[in-house]
Amino acid sequence: MLRKLTYAAVFAITAGAASAEECTAITVEDAFDLTEDQIGVLYDCLKEKMATGYAKEGDEIGTNYRSWAATASRPAVAGPHGNRLLNTYANDVAAEQYLKFEEEGFEMPVGSVLAKESITISIKKKAARPGPLFIMTKVGTDEAPDTAGWLYAGLQPNGKVMKVKQSFCHDCHAGWEAQDYLGYPLEEVRLGQ
Repeated sequence: MLRKLTYAAVFAITAGAASAEECTAITVEDAFDLTEDQIGVLYDCLKEKMATGYAKEGDEIGTNYRSWAATASRPAVAGPHGNRLLNTYANDVAAEQYLKFEEEGFEMPVGSVLAKESITISIKKKAARPGPLFIMTKVGTDEAPDTAGWLYAGLQPNGKVMKVKQSFCHDCHAGWEAQDYLGYPLEEVRLGQ
């Protein structure tokens, strides 16, 4: 009986690993060629692994971001952050303003936090895997004068805090200065209020 249970357990683990590999396989030559259905399969396959991984070290944002307002109907390849599928969540302070997706003339309230899940797409390896959780926190210009009041952070897929150079992130976000340095999900996946 013990051998049968052991064999069954090994079979279940092996089948689970094969299933995970199948659902994260990439067959396109460019991440921008992924269809909505392919993105849905990848996200469904990886979403629990991402949430568990980001929370692994007990980071407050990594543990709680999924209870925040979703800003998109699904992840999408937006271009910034490499060839990654991105899916953004907004905390209660940020949600009302962020979900308007305004293009100019506003400032996010201090205390706004955005957490952007990412799925790393490797065309070379023909596979997808969890990427970092990118985090933006509005702290105000007194605390972050060089980055217009924003602090940039990130968590690795295993929950460990990333070393983030503030200027590296902010230099890219400067392209969205008119909309308080925020990039938005692609229009076709945006969720409004």
